[in-house]
Amino acid sequence: MTEATKIPGWVAGTWVIDPIHSEIGFSVRHLMVSKVRGRFEKFEGEIVTGEDILDTRATVTVDLTSINTGNQDRDNDLRSADYLEVDKYPTMTYRSTGLKPDGDAYIADGELTIRETTHPLQLRVEFHGIGPDPWGGTRAGLSATGEINRKDFGISFDIPMDGGGLVVGEKIQLHLEIEAVLQQ
Repeated sequence: MTEATKIPGWVAGTWVIDPIHSEIGFSVRHLMVSKVRGRFEKFEGEIVTGEDILDTRATVTVDLTSINTGNQDRDNDLRSADYLEVDKYPTMTYRSTGLKPDGDAYIADGELTIRETTHPLQLRVEFHGIGPDPWGGTRAGLSATGEINRKDFGISFDIPMDGGGLVVGEKIQLHLEIEAVLQQ
């Protein structure tokens, strides 16, 4: 029995991420007492599934200029050279390199590139299912989570706080809700 037989409706093929029904978001500690959340409004990606789910690979490109935390001043600050430097590095990319079982979920090994710096990134992936859509197509859904350290990608601007800690934390939590459409 392959891993794919555990998911009803599993099919090998090429899937395109539907950005209208998907979200790529993040959260980061702020002032050491709360978390600020944000998302990227523009992104694209492709998932290629094999006969066995463990042969699945994905690529995603995110338009960093589309960052949205609900506060224009903060968004502009994050786009600046202090953080993402979007004028010079307008995108980040993720490319998976492998998939392995992890209980009821999976771990996707991959590489994340931000500001022309690439580091390994593991995402914990939960598949939600595959099924028909009202337009005669087939859709798949999944959630993925991971964590990066912004300093690994050269985002080292810090504002220290009295008594210790930083205004913006080093660890960034990534949250993805993906709906993808099987290509014919």
